[in-house]
Amino acid sequence: MRKKIVAGNWKMNKDFSGAESLINEITEYLKNKPSNCEVYIAPPSLFTAMAVDLAKDSSVKVFTQDISAHESGAFTGEISADMVKSVGAEGAIIGHSERRQYHGETDENCSRKVKMALDKGLTPIYCNGETLEQRKAGQHLEVVKKQTEEALFNLSADEIKKVVIAYEPVWAIGTGETATPEQAQEIHSHIRNLIAEKYGSEVADEISILYGGSVKPDNAKEIFSQPDIDGGLIGGAALKSEDFSKIIEAF
Repeated sequence: MRKKIVAGNWKMNKDFSGAESLINEITEYLKNKPSNCEVYIAPPSLFTAMAVDLAKDSSVKVFTQDISAHESGAFTGEISADMVKSVGAEGAIIGHSERRQYHGETDENCSRKVKMALDKGLTPIYCNGETLEQRKAGQHLEVVKKQTEEALFNLSADEIKKVVIAYEPVWAIGTGETATPEQAQEIHSHIRNLIAEKYGSEVADEISILYGGSVKPDNAKEIFSQPDIDGGLIGGAALKSEDFSKIIEAF
């Protein structure tokens, strides 16, 4: 049975007190209303230790929004997998489209980060997805194929089963646009089929694939009802506990 997951990517939002309040609201909600899915939050890295401490008596798992491909050394501003692990976080988002767009993240670099996370016992959420231009040109299936194969297909079957994949059409992130459930399902099924061709259907059927792209309380249930969509990587709606909790309730 694949894990159902709702993960909140806070991006560069909230100060310390705002982050503290939001975490307390989410954990309090889950104490009163247990969920049918796993709940992850990825606050800014500065707040990781605080988030772990506040969430320690809850079911919430704390992730970071990135990790370094390097184990340690002279890499100013980067955060290593060992550092993430040492404060009690359980995983990291890797290859988000904003990291690709603004920081030159490549599939090759993502591959190293995914392997680093797995080697350190962290769960990677690996992101892929096409731009609007690529979608209009009919290249979306090929783009996602390349991103999946180049970043993940160096892994063993046992390793790739520990990866969570998040398909995020770049044109639907923060734009208010959302892929239709059918469009999202097409790509999710495509990704699962690619993995099945490489590793077999039993492995592919164990991997959770999330949708990320303007998921909101009013569309979450329809999106999550698709057979190959196992949850969501939530951006803006993760910043309000009321919205985030309603998305969790979609399961």
